Amino acid sequence: MKFPKTYTLKEISEIIACDFVGDENFPVLGMNEIHVVEAGDIVFVDHPKYYDKALQSDATVVLINKQVECPQGKALLVSDDPFRDFNKLTRHFKPFETAASTIAESAEIGEGTVIQPNVFIGNHVKIGKNSVIHPNVTIYDGCILGDNVTIHAGTVLGADAFYYKNRPEGFDKLLSGGNVVIENNVDVGAGCTIDRGVTASTTIKEGSKLDNQIQVGHDTIIGKKCLIASHVGIAGCCTIEDEVTLWGQVGITSGATIGKKAVVLAQSGISKSLEGGKTYFGYPAEEAREKLKQIAYIKKIPEILKKLKKI
Repeated sequence: MKFPKTYTLKEISEIIACDFVGDENFPVLGMNEIHVVEAGDIVFVDHPKYYDKALQSDATVVLINKQVECPQGKALLVSDDPFRDFNKLTRHFKPFETAASTIAESAEIGEGTVIQPNVFIGNHVKIGKNSVIHPNVTIYDGCILGDNVTIHAGTVLGADAFYYKNRPEGFDKLLSGGNVVIENNVDVGAGCTIDRGVTASTTIKEGSKLDNQIQVGHDTIIGKKCLIASHVGIAGCCTIEDEVTLWGQVGITSGATIGKKAVVLAQSGISKSLEGGKTYFGYPAEEAREKLKQIAYIKKIPEILKKLKKI
Protein backbone atom coordinates (compact mmCIF):
# COMPACT_ATOMS: atom_id res chain seq x y z
CA MET A 1 0.00 0.00 0.00
CA LYS A 2 1.52 3.29 -1.09
CA PHE A 3 0.61 6.49 0.74
CA PRO A 4 -0.88 9.42 -1.21
CA LYS A 5 2.26 11.43 -0.51
CA THR A 6 5.64 11.00 1.17
CA TYR A 7 5.42 11.21 4.96
CA THR A 8 8.23 11.76 7.44
CA LEU A 9 9.14 9.28 10.15
CA LYS A 10 8.02 11.78 12.77
CA GLU A 11 4.60 12.23 11.12
CA ILE A 12 4.04 8.45 11.08
CA SER A 13 5.14 8.14 14.71
CA GLU A 14 2.59 10.80 15.67
CA ILE A 15 -0.23 8.93 13.92
CA ILE A 16 0.41 5.82 16.02
CA ALA A 17 1.82 7.61 19.11
CA CYS A 18 5.07 5.67 19.33
CA ASP A 19 8.80 6.38 19.61
CA PHE A 20 11.14 6.31 16.63
CA VAL A 21 14.81 5.73 15.92
CA GLY A 22 16.32 7.65 13.01
CA ASP A 23 16.15 11.03 11.34
CA GLU A 24 12.73 12.60 12.01
CA ASN A 25 12.60 13.58 8.32
CA PHE A 26 13.32 10.05 7.09
CA PRO A 27 10.93 9.47 4.13
CA VAL A 28 8.12 6.92 4.43
CA LEU A 29 6.32 5.97 1.20
CA GLY A 30 3.96 3.17 2.23
CA MET A 31 3.35 0.03 4.30
CA ASN A 32 3.36 -3.63 3.35
CA GLU A 33 3.62 -7.17 4.60
CA ILE A 34 7.07 -8.66 4.56
CA HIS A 35 6.62 -10.74 1.39
CA VAL A 36 5.84 -7.65 -0.70
CA VAL A 37 7.80 -4.84 0.97
CA GLU A 38 9.84 -2.38 -1.06
CA ALA A 39 12.22 0.43 -0.20
CA GLY A 40 10.30 3.19 1.57
CA ASP A 41 7.77 0.79 3.13
CA ILE A 42 6.93 0.09 6.76
CA VAL A 43 6.89 -3.56 7.82
CA PHE A 44 5.75 -4.71 11.25
CA VAL A 45 7.23 -7.48 13.41
CA ASP A 46 6.16 -8.54 16.90
CA HIS A 47 7.91 -11.90 17.45
CA PRO A 48 11.62 -12.50 18.11
CA LYS A 49 11.63 -15.34 15.58
CA TYR A 50 11.10 -12.81 12.78
CA TYR A 51 13.13 -9.81 14.01
CA ASP A 52 16.14 -10.48 11.77
CA LYS A 53 13.97 -11.21 8.73
CA ALA A 54 12.15 -7.90 9.12
CA LEU A 55 15.27 -5.88 9.85
CA GLN A 56 17.05 -7.35 6.82
CA SER A 57 14.07 -7.07 4.48
CA ASP A 58 13.66 -4.49 1.71
CA ALA A 59 11.54 -2.38 4.07
CA THR A 60 13.33 0.76 5.20
CA VAL A 61 11.11 1.35 8.25
CA VAL A 62 10.53 -1.44 10.77
CA LEU A 63 7.66 -1.23 13.26
CA ILE A 64 8.98 -3.37 16.13
CA ASN A 65 8.27 -4.08 19.81
CA LYS A 66 11.89 -4.07 21.03
CA GLN A 67 14.76 -1.63 21.21
CA VAL A 68 17.29 -3.03 18.72
CA GLU A 69 20.22 -1.66 16.77
CA CYS A 70 18.90 0.13 13.71
CA PRO A 71 20.41 -1.13 10.44
CA GLN A 72 22.24 1.45 8.35
CA GLY A 73 19.97 3.32 5.96
CA LYS A 74 16.83 2.37 7.84
CA ALA A 75 14.61 3.67 10.64
CA LEU A 76 12.60 2.12 13.45
CA LEU A 77 9.18 2.74 14.93
CA VAL A 78 9.23 1.28 18.45
CA SER A 79 5.82 0.21 19.72
CA ASP A 80 4.52 -1.93 22.57
CA ASP A 81 2.08 -3.52 20.07
CA PRO A 82 3.11 -3.39 16.39
CA PHE A 83 0.05 -5.42 15.29
CA ARG A 84 -2.29 -2.84 16.82
CA ASP A 85 -0.35 0.07 15.36
CA PHE A 86 -0.18 -1.47 11.89
CA ASN A 87 -3.98 -1.58 12.08
CA LYS A 88 -4.01 2.09 13.12
CA LEU A 89 -2.08 2.96 9.97
CA THR A 90 -4.47 0.94 7.81
CA ARG A 91 -7.45 2.75 9.35
CA HIS A 92 -5.74 6.10 8.76
CA PHE A 93 -4.73 5.56 5.13
CA LYS A 94 -7.49 3.18 4.00
CA PRO A 95 -10.53 3.99 6.15
CA PHE A 96 -13.75 2.06 5.58
CA GLU A 97 -16.14 3.82 3.19
CA THR A 98 -19.84 3.14 3.44
CA ALA A 99 -21.86 2.43 0.31
CA ALA A 100 -24.43 4.95 -0.90
CA SER A 101 -25.77 2.84 -3.79
CA THR A 102 -25.52 -0.64 -5.27
CA ILE A 103 -23.13 0.69 -7.92
CA ALA A 104 -20.88 3.39 -6.51
CA GLU A 105 -20.67 6.72 -8.31
CA SER A 106 -16.88 6.46 -8.18
CA ALA A 107 -16.89 3.10 -10.00
CA GLU A 108 -15.51 3.11 -13.55
CA ILE A 109 -17.15 0.66 -15.96
CA GLY A 110 -15.80 0.21 -19.47
CA GLU A 111 -17.63 0.33 -22.78
CA GLY A 112 -19.60 -2.81 -23.63
CA THR A 113 -19.51 -4.23 -20.11
CA VAL A 114 -22.77 -5.80 -18.92
CA ILE A 115 -23.80 -5.54 -15.28
CA GLN A 116 -26.67 -7.93 -14.49
CA PRO A 117 -29.33 -7.21 -11.79
CA ASN A 118 -28.50 -7.34 -8.08
CA VAL A 119 -24.78 -6.77 -8.54
CA PHE A 120 -22.98 -4.68 -5.90
CA ILE A 121 -20.00 -2.63 -7.06
CA GLY A 122 -18.11 -0.75 -4.36
CA ASN A 123 -16.22 2.51 -4.21
CA HIS A 124 -13.39 3.14 -6.68
CA VAL A 125 -13.86 -0.17 -8.52
CA LYS A 126 -12.59 -0.28 -12.10
CA ILE A 127 -13.97 -2.70 -14.69
CA GLY A 128 -12.65 -2.81 -18.25
CA LYS A 129 -14.38 -3.26 -21.59
CA ASN A 130 -16.69 -6.06 -22.76
CA SER A 131 -16.90 -7.83 -19.42
CA VAL A 132 -19.95 -9.57 -17.95
CA ILE A 133 -20.82 -9.45 -14.26
CA HIS A 134 -23.64 -11.90 -13.49
CA PRO A 135 -26.38 -11.50 -10.83
CA ASN A 136 -25.60 -11.29 -7.11
CA VAL A 137 -21.88 -10.72 -7.57
CA THR A 138 -20.28 -8.51 -4.91
CA ILE A 139 -17.20 -6.48 -5.81
CA TYR A 140 -15.69 -4.70 -2.80
CA ASP A 141 -14.00 -1.30 -2.82
CA GLY A 142 -10.92 -0.75 -4.92
CA CYS A 143 -11.02 -3.96 -6.99
CA ILE A 144 -9.73 -3.78 -10.56
CA LEU A 145 -11.03 -5.97 -13.39
CA GLY A 146 -9.69 -5.96 -16.93
CA ASP A 147 -11.27 -6.44 -20.34
CA ASN A 148 -13.31 -9.49 -21.38
CA VAL A 149 -13.70 -10.70 -17.81
CA THR A 150 -16.63 -12.91 -16.81
CA ILE A 151 -17.71 -13.19 -13.17
CA HIS A 152 -20.50 -15.69 -12.55
CA ALA A 153 -23.38 -15.41 -10.09
CA GLY A 154 -22.78 -15.20 -6.36
CA THR A 155 -19.04 -14.65 -6.47
CA VAL A 156 -17.43 -12.26 -3.96
CA LEU A 157 -14.32 -10.28 -4.86
CA GLY A 158 -12.41 -8.41 -2.18
CA ALA A 159 -13.61 -9.73 1.19
CA ASP A 160 -11.18 -9.33 4.08
CA ALA A 161 -8.13 -11.50 4.62
CA PHE A 162 -8.47 -14.36 7.10
CA TYR A 163 -5.68 -13.07 9.33
CA TYR A 164 -5.94 -12.92 13.14
CA LYS A 165 -3.69 -12.58 16.17
CA ASN A 166 -4.61 -14.84 19.08
CA ARG A 167 -4.84 -12.71 22.20
CA PRO A 168 -5.98 -13.78 25.70
CA GLU A 169 -9.27 -11.94 25.22
CA GLY A 170 -9.91 -13.45 21.76
CA PHE A 171 -8.85 -13.17 18.13
CA ASP A 172 -7.70 -9.74 16.95
CA LYS A 173 -8.17 -9.08 13.25
CA LEU A 174 -5.47 -7.67 10.99
CA LEU A 175 -7.28 -5.11 8.86
CA SER A 176 -7.19 -5.45 5.08
CA GLY A 177 -6.24 -2.42 3.01
CA GLY A 178 -5.40 -4.17 -0.27
CA ASN A 179 -7.58 -5.19 -3.19
CA VAL A 180 -8.21 -7.81 -5.88
CA VAL A 181 -6.84 -7.43 -9.42
CA ILE A 182 -8.26 -9.59 -12.21
CA GLU A 183 -6.52 -9.20 -15.55
CA ASN A 184 -7.92 -9.53 -19.09
CA ASN A 185 -9.74 -12.63 -20.38
CA VAL A 186 -10.27 -14.24 -16.97
CA ASP A 187 -13.36 -16.29 -16.15
CA VAL A 188 -14.42 -16.78 -12.52
CA GLY A 189 -17.18 -19.32 -11.83
CA ALA A 190 -20.22 -19.12 -9.57
CA GLY A 191 -19.92 -18.94 -5.80
CA CYS A 192 -16.19 -18.20 -5.66
CA THR A 193 -14.53 -16.08 -2.95
CA ILE A 194 -11.36 -14.14 -3.68
CA ASP A 195 -10.03 -12.22 -0.68
CA ARG A 196 -8.28 -8.88 -0.90
CA GLY A 197 -4.64 -8.45 -0.01
CA VAL A 198 -3.73 -7.19 3.44
CA THR A 199 -1.71 -4.31 1.99
CA ALA A 200 -1.20 -5.35 -1.63
CA SER A 201 -3.23 -7.11 -4.35
CA THR A 202 -4.58 -10.61 -4.67
CA THR A 203 -4.05 -11.14 -8.40
CA ILE A 204 -5.41 -13.44 -11.08
CA LYS A 205 -3.43 -12.96 -14.26
CA GLU A 206 -4.49 -12.90 -17.89
CA GLY A 207 -6.31 -15.86 -19.40
CA SER A 208 -6.83 -17.94 -16.24
CA LYS A 209 -10.08 -19.84 -15.76
CA LEU A 210 -11.65 -20.64 -12.39
CA ASP A 211 -14.52 -23.11 -11.90
CA ASN A 212 -17.28 -22.76 -9.27
CA GLN A 213 -16.84 -22.60 -5.49
CA ILE A 214 -13.15 -21.81 -5.27
CA GLN A 215 -11.48 -19.97 -2.37
CA VAL A 216 -8.44 -17.78 -3.05
CA GLY A 217 -6.72 -16.37 0.03
CA HIS A 218 -5.24 -12.92 0.58
CA ASP A 219 -2.21 -11.77 -1.41
CA THR A 220 -2.13 -14.93 -3.52
CA ILE A 221 -0.98 -14.53 -7.11
CA ILE A 222 -2.38 -16.84 -9.78
CA GLY A 223 -0.39 -16.74 -13.00
CA LYS A 224 -1.40 -16.62 -16.64
CA LYS A 225 -3.53 -19.33 -18.30
CA CYS A 226 -4.07 -21.36 -15.14
CA LEU A 227 -6.97 -23.83 -14.94
CA ILE A 228 -8.54 -24.37 -11.52
CA ALA A 229 -11.40 -26.81 -10.95
CA SER A 230 -14.16 -26.57 -8.34
CA HIS A 231 -13.70 -26.75 -4.56
CA VAL A 232 -10.02 -25.81 -4.68
CA GLY A 233 -8.88 -23.94 -1.57
CA ILE A 234 -5.79 -21.73 -1.84
CA ALA A 235 -4.48 -20.15 1.36
CA GLY A 236 -2.98 -16.68 1.63
CA CYS A 237 0.34 -15.54 0.13
CA CYS A 238 0.61 -18.41 -2.37
CA THR A 239 2.16 -18.10 -5.81
CA ILE A 240 0.63 -20.19 -8.58
CA GLU A 241 2.88 -19.77 -11.59
CA ASP A 242 1.74 -19.70 -15.24
CA GLU A 243 -0.21 -22.56 -16.85
CA VAL A 244 -0.74 -24.54 -13.66
CA THR A 245 -3.71 -26.95 -13.50
CA LEU A 246 -5.37 -27.65 -10.15
CA TRP A 247 -8.09 -30.30 -10.25
CA GLY A 248 -11.06 -30.51 -7.86
CA GLN A 249 -10.71 -30.25 -4.09
CA VAL A 250 -6.99 -29.48 -4.08
CA GLY A 251 -5.89 -27.67 -0.92
CA ILE A 252 -2.78 -25.47 -0.74
CA THR A 253 -1.08 -24.29 2.45
CA SER A 254 -0.12 -20.66 3.07
CA GLY A 255 2.95 -19.31 1.31
CA ALA A 256 3.45 -22.24 -1.08
CA THR A 257 4.66 -21.79 -4.65
CA ILE A 258 3.43 -24.08 -7.43
CA GLY A 259 5.84 -24.04 -10.37
CA LYS A 260 4.98 -23.33 -13.99
CA LYS A 261 2.94 -25.98 -15.84
CA ALA A 262 2.55 -28.20 -12.77
CA VAL A 263 -0.57 -30.39 -12.64
CA VAL A 264 -2.09 -31.32 -9.28
CA LEU A 265 -4.62 -34.16 -9.37
CA ALA A 266 -7.95 -34.08 -7.53
CA GLN A 267 -8.14 -34.18 -3.71
CA SER A 268 -4.43 -33.60 -3.25
CA GLY A 269 -3.05 -31.62 -0.32
CA ILE A 270 -0.07 -29.35 -0.87
CA SER A 271 1.95 -28.73 2.30
CA LYS A 272 5.07 -27.24 0.66
CA SER A 273 6.19 -25.67 -2.60
CA LEU A 274 6.22 -27.86 -5.72
CA GLU A 275 8.45 -27.73 -8.80
CA GLY A 276 6.92 -26.91 -12.16
CA GLY A 277 6.45 -29.25 -15.11
CA LYS A 278 5.39 -32.27 -13.05
CA THR A 279 2.15 -34.02 -12.08
CA TYR A 280 1.36 -34.42 -8.36
CA PHE A 281 -1.11 -36.43 -6.29
CA GLY A 282 -2.02 -37.28 -2.69
CA TYR A 283 -1.33 -35.86 0.74
CA PRO A 284 1.27 -34.71 1.18
CA ALA A 285 1.36 -34.20 -2.58
CA GLU A 286 4.20 -36.02 -4.35
CA GLU A 287 4.91 -36.89 -7.96
CA ALA A 288 1.87 -38.85 -9.07
CA ARG A 289 3.64 -41.98 -10.33
CA GLU A 290 5.59 -42.35 -7.09
CA LYS A 291 2.47 -41.78 -4.98
CA LEU A 292 0.46 -44.34 -6.94
CA LYS A 293 3.28 -46.86 -6.48
CA GLN A 294 3.14 -46.25 -2.73
CA ILE A 295 -0.61 -46.88 -2.72
CA ALA A 296 -0.12 -50.09 -4.68
CA TYR A 297 2.48 -51.30 -2.15
CA ILE A 298 0.16 -50.47 0.76
CA LYS A 299 -2.56 -52.64 -0.78
CA LYS A 300 -0.11 -55.55 -0.79
CA ILE A 301 0.57 -55.35 2.97
CA PRO A 302 -2.24 -57.78 4.03
CA GLU A 303 -1.00 -60.35 1.55
CA ILE A 304 2.59 -59.97 2.80
CA LEU A 305 1.45 -60.34 6.42
CA LYS A 306 -0.40 -63.56 5.58
CA LYS A 307 2.72 -65.01 4.03
CA LEU A 308 4.81 -64.02 7.07
CA LYS A 309 2.39 -65.80 9.42
CA LYS A 310 2.82 -69.02 7.45
CA ILE A 311 6.58 -68.94 7.81
